[in-house]
Amino acid sequence: MPRPSVAELRPVVHPEGVKDRRSGEHWAGRLYMREVSLRVDRLLVGTQVTPNQLTYVMTFAGVLAAPALLIPGIPGAVLGVVMVQLYLLLDCVDGEVARWKQQFSLGGVYLDRVGAYLCDAAVLVGLGLRAADLWGDGRAEWLWAFLGTLAALGAVLIKAETDLVGVARHQGGLPPVKEAASEPRSSGLALARRAAAALKFHRLILGIEASLLILLVAILDAVRGDLFLTRLTVAVLAGIALLQTLLHLVSVLVSSRLK
Repeated sequence: MPRPSVAELRPVVHPEGVKDRRSGEHWAGRLYMREVSLRVDRLLVGTQVTPNQLTYVMTFAGVLAAPALLIPGIPGAVLGVVMVQLYLLLDCVDGEVARWKQQFSLGGVYLDRVGAYLCDAAVLVGLGLRAADLWGDGRAEWLWAFLGTLAALGAVLIKAETDLVGVARHQGGLPPVKEAASEPRSSGLALARRAAAALKFHRLILGIEASLLILLVAILDAVRGDLFLTRLTVAVLAGIALLQTLLHLVSVLVSSRLK
């Protein structure tokens, strides 16, 4: 069979609303990756490759960001970005191929979430190990590895806090939560939530944003000739992760999501 054109693929794999999902679509997907993924879809929809197989490769690419970041200097940071961008590409492609082939499964949804957890955690753990300077002349400074792991734990817990809302509602016999229910019932907390969303500082602990930040500080540290900014970044991201974990938990508890 001839390969479908991009014009034929688009309405099927990008149905209305896909790019507009508030919490389900990353800005990089809307900005460029969904257009790149369409070209990859053309190569895959006529093959025996399944969406779940693509999700496994996606997860593997995300996890590889951690060892990539162990390579000192700018090359490791660049490779880390490449691994995360490959993760993002496949995160788009697996769902698009599933829509074209009509191959949907709860297992695929589950694997996709596991991949998101692991990619975010891998980038932050890799950053902490990078800051520990494992290959340096002196002894590795494990405080930075600990802080990177702490940041990774926070990033995972934030996702878990969101996902566990669905678990709690299901076990309570309630329907899936509606978007409006995420708003805190307190006007003061609602204002604080909107301010935090506008600043978007919480995005810095997500794998895509964190990998780009790591590349930036790697370039600056190369100019400085040390790891000061990399280590400062680890400390800042650990603080953001811990603060966001607490704030997000409070946000869930004071909203209508558990009502």
